Amino acid sequence: MIESAYLLVPFLISLVLTPLVKQYSIPAQTYAKENHRTVHHGKISRIGGVAIYLSFMISMAIYMKADRAITGIILGGSIMFFTGLVDDLIDIKPPVKLFFEVVAALVLIYYGVQVDRIRLPFGLTIDFGLISFLFTIIWIAGITNAVNLIDGLDGLSGGMSVIILVVIGCIALIERRPDIVSLAFILAGSTFGFLIYNSHPASIFMGDCGSLFLGSMISAISIVGFKSSTILTLALPILLLIIPIIDTLSAILRRTLKGMKFSQADKSHLHHLLMKQFGHRNTVIIMCGFTALFGLSAYVYMINRNLGFFTMLALLFFVELFIEKSAMISEKFHPLLGLWHRIKRVWTKKIKNKGEDK
Repeated sequence: MIESAYLLVPFLISLVLTPLVKQYSIPAQTYAKENHRTVHHGKISRIGGVAIYLSFMISMAIYMKADRAITGIILGGSIMFFTGLVDDLIDIKPPVKLFFEVVAALVLIYYGVQVDRIRLPFGLTIDFGLISFLFTIIWIAGITNAVNLIDGLDGLSGGMSVIILVVIGCIALIERRPDIVSLAFILAGSTFGFLIYNSHPASIFMGDCGSLFLGSMISAISIVGFKSSTILTLALPILLLIIPIIDTLSAILRRTLKGMKFSQADKSHLHHLLMKQFGHRNTVIIMCGFTALFGLSAYVYMINRNLGFFTMLALLFFVELFIEKSAMISEKFHPLLGLWHRIKRVWTKKIKNKGEDK
């Protein structure tokens, strides 16, 4: 089947290109810097995203004939790739990266890629109308940064991205969207070839050129892929990206409560907290596993909407419990556990009063 070629060809190209990028990193001295937040040791290349980008572009040239929307996606993704590459080479400030994220979003809007509406469960629809431009910019920048923020452990950002892209591609097959199938599978194959070298212990990192490119591409593909869908539209990408989205929002709240700048990095991300308890490799497996479960719940939703919806709620419930138990946002943030303790106290008091009445 042609769909398998979309995965296999970019995978093989990436498998060959990644070692070449590693070799180039020696004379170019493009190594990840060690500091108090890093978990690696030694000189490891941080421009692995070059292999992902080149594999994707070569495969797209082989298989795809770009229409207006796909041209916009490629241009927007390329802007983020080169922004990330410059950051990997000389380090640029967060406001500069945000500026180019907005530029990439404006390019997508110019080519007709924007969020018009969101269809929610139970037939609810949100029509954005005039604010669709603003929401599209927030969506592109938000998802791009979310994928970038989870790139903290070997294989984490790449592994989660592959799962997300494969799920999007599979649902696009059901929705009969061959353009999205090819885009998602080609990018998944390109990332998976790199992931062979990036899995723990990694011999190369994707860097900002990889994570910003993947984030912008996933956000753009999700807009085009589910713009006219009758199933979930953007609710599906939100579901698949719920882990990095929650991690990003938690980081914003945590740093705000501590009086820190949002751009000021820390070691309280979800993957850092999990790693303290489960170790490096198991943390990646757990987070990728949860992403896969959210993807599976989307399929369940397509078969049985009520069952799928409650499956999603159950997964979100467990994620929320972990956030509260780990004090990921704040030691004082525990709405569910606090509610449970209050109910428990009231219940215990009632039982005690009944015993005294007797």
